Amino acid sequence: MHLVAQHPDWVLGVAEEPWWRRVAHRPLHAWTDQRPLRLVEQAMAKGDPDPKALGCYGVWRPERAQPLLRCVEGRPVSHVTTAFLAWLVQQMAAEQKRVLVLIWDNASWHIRREVRPWMRQHHQQAKRHGGVRRLTCRLPVKSPWLNPSEPRWGHGTRAVVAPARLLTAPELISRVYAYFATDQLEPLKQHVA
Repeated sequence: MHLVAQHPDWVLGVAEEPWWRRVAHRPLHAWTDQRPLRLVEQAMAKGDPDPKALGCYGVWRPERAQPLLRCVEGRPVSHVTTAFLAWLVQQMAAEQKRVLVLIWDNASWHIRREVRPWMRQHHQQAKRHGGVRRLTCRLPVKSPWLNPSEPRWGHGTRAVVAPARLLTAPELISRVYAYFATDQLEPLKQHVA
């Protein structure tokens, strides 16, 4: 973090893949003057085409109030991770940044065979031909307390919940983007073989 602060053309990002649940929610707590606020357990109707939960990629930047956010159609698997990283590098290039220092965990889709070579190839190409280089700092496995963006995603989860009804996937996505005050972008797509 101190190294990034010394270079104005570097940017620090803390990446995470938060999930936004339509049905099952974490235990939530609220202070009220009246009766306690209770979440009504929701059930999906048979044949509901929307998923039970929506995955997203998010990068929180300490110098900004809002994260860079992209939802995913499907799960955040390796090829979706590389598509997100390519999009993220484009965003940094548009801001005329030279290096993206990315802190993230050791999720299986971050270290798979498809992601590591893509990252190495991108880094080598950026060094040779110019472009945004990416330095990755991995957090230890099962250590969410080391991730400074984790509380932000938790607060977002609480803010987008509808206590008494089941949200549709588009409603949930709209609430997520509205809470974080970011532009709603087309979701990244998971290719099914």
